[in-house]
Formats: sequence, C-alpha cells, structure tokens
Amino acid sequence: MQRIQNGDTVVVIRGEDKGKRGKVSRVLPDRDMVVVEGVNSVKRHIKATPQRPGGILDVEAPIPMSKVMLIDPEGGKPTRVKYKVETGKKVRVAKSGAVITAGEK
Repeated sequence: MQRIQNGDTVVVIRGEDKGKRGKVSRVLPDRDMVVVEGVNSVKRHIKATPQRPGGILDVEAPIPMSKVMLIDPEGGKPTRVKYKVETGKKVRVAKSGAVITAGEK
C-alpha cells in the first residue's frame, strides 16, 4: 500500500511550486514519483501527424513523492501517514487519527 494514492489531495513542500495544492492524477511507484494536477507544468512540443495537429502543450511532469505531503482530511493541513489494521484491513491514518480513503479531499 502506497502512502500517496491516485485521487489524494497533496501539497508541495519543496521546490519551485512550494505551497501549491493539487489532486494526484497518477502515481509512478517504480520511480517514486507522482503527477499532480496544476503542479510542475512544462511545455511539450508535439509534432503534427495526420491524426492530430502539432503545437506546444502544457503538461504536468512527475515530481518526487518525497516533495509532497498528504492533506489531513480533518484539519486541511499537511500530515504524515501511518498505517493501522481495522477489521482485518490495513488502512492509512493521518497523524490526527483520521482514516484516509483514496480520493478523499
């Protein structure tokens, strides 16, 4: 189980986009990176093909998982994540004690 999953709301704690919040759109566990909506936008030059026009697109690039923190569902502040076993299932829990479900704001 990953500490950060698709649909989680996170805040950037280091780098150029420090302080920005966004929703995780993709997790790359093999590279320990995440793609966050509205964070780390870069320009991609796309060559035209018969199926699509070319141009310059703004896309979100992956950022290291260590540079983001999960938002506490109760307090709305960044929090660390711990694990707990409830009714035979392993769940993510914020430091405040709130259970974190995937895709929660």
